[in-house]
Amino acid sequence: MSSSLTKGLRRSTSRSKAKSSAKTAKRAVQAKSSTKPKAKRATASKTAARKPVRAAKKAAAKAKPAAKAKKAASKPLARKAAGKKLPVSSRVKTTQKVAAVRAVRATPTPPPPRPPTQDESAALAAFERAHKEFARGRFAEARNQFRILVDKYSQVSEVAARARTYLAIAESRLRTESILPRDADSLYDRGVIELNRGEYVAAQEMFERALKREPEAAHIHYGLAATRARLGSIDLALESLQRALDLQPNLRVRAQHDHDLNPLRNDPDFDRLIFSNPS
Repeated sequence: MSSSLTKGLRRSTSRSKAKSSAKTAKRAVQAKSSTKPKAKRATASKTAARKPVRAAKKAAAKAKPAAKAKKAASKPLARKAAGKKLPVSSRVKTTQKVAAVRAVRATPTPPPPRPPTQDESAALAAFERAHKEFARGRFAEARNQFRILVDKYSQVSEVAARARTYLAIAESRLRTESILPRDADSLYDRGVIELNRGEYVAAQEMFERALKREPEAAHIHYGLAATRARLGSIDLALESLQRALDLQPNLRVRAQHDHDLNPLRNDPDFDRLIFSNPS
């Protein structure tokens, strides 16, 4: 009996233990099932909260390469712009323009020229009259006029200085005239000497002096024509040559080979005078 009671007790205790363990197991399962939706809800809320953060991060990540690309694109352009240099010609032109503008700004405008005074105008007019006489070879008259100018307008320094120079030349010419020969042949010989020396102005003066004493001398007219040709006075040279050929036609043969008349050979009047048959 005791053994059966013990067995019954053991079974009842095991059953009660099994029941209690089953209950505890059910409770654990129920607790687990009640806690799982909460975790799911928490994870869902976390993912919902993380979605805009991730979207913002993705947008920022996309924006960063674009900004970097823009910076990288702008840097070479800036470097190119900084590295580009103007060519030398354009730089020189710009510097010249700047220098010209500065020079225009820096240089003051000159004052208007001062009108000549009454004495200066009179001195200039007297000088022009005396110089005309000097150019015509009238050295005595030129000397007198230059002397009057120097005495009367000495305060006009520039004109007076030029007048003194021409006065000295005129007096020197007059002294030379006193030594010159008086007859036409001697003056002609002197003119030929000056012509051969290349002193064409002096030679012209000698021939003109000789013609004053003997105006119908063909050889003197011919020498004057050669001298004027050397001086480049083509028209006057042709006139003198025409006069010489009128007086002595056989001078055409000499003129055909005379080197002093070379400046006249391109003129058609020279061919007419030399190579046409005399009338």
